[in-house]
Amino acid sequence: MITAGNGSEALKSVREQQPDLVVLDLMLPGLSGYDVLAELRRREETREVGVIVLTARKDESDRIKGLSLGADDYLAKPFSPQELVLRVGAVLRRLAAPPVAAGGVLTAGALQIDTAAHRVTAHGKEVELTATEFKLLRLLMEREGRVQTRSQLLETVWSAQPDIQTRTVDMHVQRLRAKLGAAGDCIETLRGVGYRFRQPVARPRARK
Repeated sequence: MITAGNGSEALKSVREQQPDLVVLDLMLPGLSGYDVLAELRRREETREVGVIVLTARKDESDRIKGLSLGADDYLAKPFSPQELVLRVGAVLRRLAAPPVAAGGVLTAGALQIDTAAHRVTAHGKEVELTATEFKLLRLLMEREGRVQTRSQLLETVWSAQPDIQTRTVDMHVQRLRAKLGAAGDCIETLRGVGYRFRQPVARPRARK
């Protein structure tokens, strides 16, 4: 484990040591945690490093800012050490997941997307999606667990066309959820930030 006492030290350590994950405090001397996070996401060599923000700042605006800058998770103090360990494990598992090759199949519970056949099924039934809806769903599933801001989605799915506005993202997500039915619950809204794809939670079987 590597520790750093200030923001500049943290940036230097991450660039030199290339850790899999950083637990980042926002209240750092010198460069703030926000500045460190923005710089990590700006640089090519540190862009994919996992980051969990751990801070005493509990306001929603702070959480929104942290997630918007690219944090993988946000945990406010006081916290349970066991919860931190679980969250670290969850982020590391997502980062270790192999990328989907061309022609691959993505699966999340009853939802499946065949990237080669351009085909989506939910609960065994094919779902008719537009080209944009398909691209949006594929992007969210490929980046499972990572927050995608509206600006990021506009840039990737719509190529940041000048006549496209952020409400377009919300409208497409709303239609996509409606078409997917219950499987659409995997697309999580983070108010004021954007969207995130989550694997469905397994429900316990009813006792007979």
